[in-house]
Amino acid sequence: MKQILPIIIILTLLLTAVCLFKGCDGNNAASAPGVIAEVGGSSAQSSGDDEKVRKSTFVGSYARVFNDKPDAHMAAADRYGITPIMTLSDAWNLRQPIERISSCPDFEVDELTHSYPYLVPDAARLLHAIGSAFRDSLKHRGYAEYRPIVTSVLRTQESVRRLSRRNVNAVSNSAHLYGTTFDITHAKYSQIGTDGSECHPAELKRILAEVLVDLRDRKQCLVKYERKQPCFHITVCH
Repeated sequence: MKQILPIIIILTLLLTAVCLFKGCDGNNAASAPGVIAEVGGSSAQSSGDDEKVRKSTFVGSYARVFNDKPDAHMAAADRYGITPIMTLSDAWNLRQPIERISSCPDFEVDELTHSYPYLVPDAARLLHAIGSAFRDSLKHRGYAEYRPIVTSVLRTQESVRRLSRRNVNAVSNSAHLYGTTFDITHAKYSQIGTDGSECHPAELKRILAEVLVDLRDRKQCLVKYERKQPCFHITVCH
């Protein structure tokens, strides 16, 4: 009996070691949830969804990156825009045409309380370009479809006076008076599709910033990051 006892102990230890290595349910321990395994020659996380999208590469301070001065916006507005009008009815007397914008797949026009949904043709094309590039960026990253929201467009001298009572950013000689300038909120977005992963507003903001950086680098627009009224203040400049 004394000779058999050591053999029994050794066998017991060996069985215990095998059980620990394979797991108590007999499966390989590498298949446990959350463990990174090689799939198709690349690392993949078993949780899944986050691996289907590519995050934005935008880094840095929005205020420092988008800091085109008001004087630059005004100079572009004066060069490419209309003559400021007192009321919207005065638009009939304009020599340069303005276009009405409305919600579409590229962007959503918010409920406007102190401006009117009109832009000069170049600014309208720029707005569509921003919205289209934004949607393409989301699609290529595997996200669902979202569109930016326009919160302010053409202002008249009369509407600026009303707005200045509420908004410290509304100056009497605003670039919005020229039909060259619009605001896109960076705080919220309109989801219009579910085919893809949902995207957090902070990531949507970074992706929109990437689009604006590209267009500004190509001399298509000027951009000012606003904090008190959370928006990108954008003026066409070509």
